[in-house]
Amino acid sequence: MSTENLPQSPEQPPRKPRVAVVFGGRSSEHGISVVTAGAVLKAIDRTKYDVLPIGITREGRWALTADEPDRMAITDRRTPEVEDVAESGEGGVVLPLDPGNREVVVSEPGSVPKALGEVDVVFPVLHGPYGEDGTLQGLLELSGVPYVGSGVLASAVGQDKEYMKRVFTSFGLEVGPYVVIRPREWERDEAAARKKIVDFAGEHGWPLFVKPARAGSSIGITKVDDIAGLGDAIAEAQRHDPKILVEAALRGREIECGVLEFEDGPRASVPAEIPPPQEHAYYDFEAKYIDSTPGIVPAPLTGEETAEVQRLAVQAFEAASCEGLVRADFFLTDEGFVINEINTLPGFTPISMYPQMWQATGVAYPELVDRLIQAALRRSTGLR
Repeated sequence: MSTENLPQSPEQPPRKPRVAVVFGGRSSEHGISVVTAGAVLKAIDRTKYDVLPIGITREGRWALTADEPDRMAITDRRTPEVEDVAESGEGGVVLPLDPGNREVVVSEPGSVPKALGEVDVVFPVLHGPYGEDGTLQGLLELSGVPYVGSGVLASAVGQDKEYMKRVFTSFGLEVGPYVVIRPREWERDEAAARKKIVDFAGEHGWPLFVKPARAGSSIGITKVDDIAGLGDAIAEAQRHDPKILVEAALRGREIECGVLEFEDGPRASVPAEIPPPQEHAYYDFEAKYIDSTPGIVPAPLTGEETAEVQRLAVQAFEAASCEGLVRADFFLTDEGFVINEINTLPGFTPISMYPQMWQATGVAYPELVDRLIQAALRRSTGLR
């Protein structure tokens, strides 16, 4: 669907496409999603689009929220909540489940449900489970509403670090050593599961990175320098996901590259380098969002290295059948580039690396938002 093909009434002037910005969610990345939504709401061209902000609370209630992006910022090292900007503490917003009807309805206890009008495209800025992992994308497919970003399969692959690595390996991309502990392994024989990790450390050495298999924004990750810290690291990862991933530390430079869908296909941005943060053990949540550790854009790479990481980023995008956007994260080791992961809905605040890389490539933040909306409007839902 394109902007020009939106349904029109002969008595009415052409209406603008309506964009529902959906944010918050039930994952541990709720707060940074609200921050991202504030940035997107501020950047959307209101002369071109109507905007409907919808927040999902930590409990899962869909709420109509104030269109006030300045209230969605980190304040005093605290990330905001959907409840901070919700217009009501009760009731909720309901998306249609009939593909022939895109009208959104808001209901309040004791009141007649109120129609908010049709939505032409959803811009989901949720991170983590129940938003970035294919669940929301599946709901939108059932509703027949176009949306920004990857579809169900690519979103699920991009969320689950184990299967992401398996897909990359099958397409010839180099990944680092890792081991996975699934919930059933832990429940069946905890001692054997721990031994599996210790044996992995014996083969690849310390330190290790213990992380939730299906989380992002560096939440729940612990750098473990020896066996004494392993128990606490496992417990922290399992607070966010019963399935955990353990990775060997790679010696190399951290390089990121953005991929954006243009009319003629995906293109890669100039890459960025993430220098080791001075006050953090690694590039964790606080280094990314609270203390805003700056990346180096563009990364100081040779022309050959830049071309190679751009090629690999697009290859990863295609391997996972992604759409819209991806941030691909690599390590540049002595043997070459090793892909760490992709993020199908990367951090999208103005200080996030994805927008910064595209800014340096010549695509400013408002244009980036517009291109993503237009790419979603060009696509249909369903098999494609």
